[in-house]
Amino acid sequence: MSSAGIRQGEAAAAAVLYVCVDRGSLVPTPAARRAREEGHAFARERGLTITEVVTDRYGEPDPRRREGWQRVRELAEAGTVATVLVRWPAAIAPESSSGCRHRETVWLREHGVRVRYTWAPLATTDGESR
Repeated sequence: MSSAGIRQGEAAAAAVLYVCVDRGSLVPTPAARRAREEGHAFARERGLTITEVVTDRYGEPDPRRREGWQRVRELAEAGTVATVLVRWPAAIAPESSSGCRHRETVWLREHGVRVRYTWAPLATTDGESR
């Protein structure tokens, strides 16, 4: 058991699905639904268990300033997830803020957490960030 009360094997398969696509909509858009569906299918095909779905509104370029991403970091720091599933890199940070994305993926790796992209063209290469 880990300090968070999760068995080691469970922690290795535990994933958080991060969805950041809507711009202030109270009702999930087709893009948000698609991101969730792809994430769940990706997890199922790879034997991962989504323990939590975390959402943020799209628009803030620095993920550390988003409430949902802060939750992703909390889960990683606590060791309760081994994988962050996200549709594509721009959901973490847009291309104009790629340094923020790089900083966050490095931070997650340093905490033993993999980032895997679930969008089909990226998922075919095992969907793992570099």
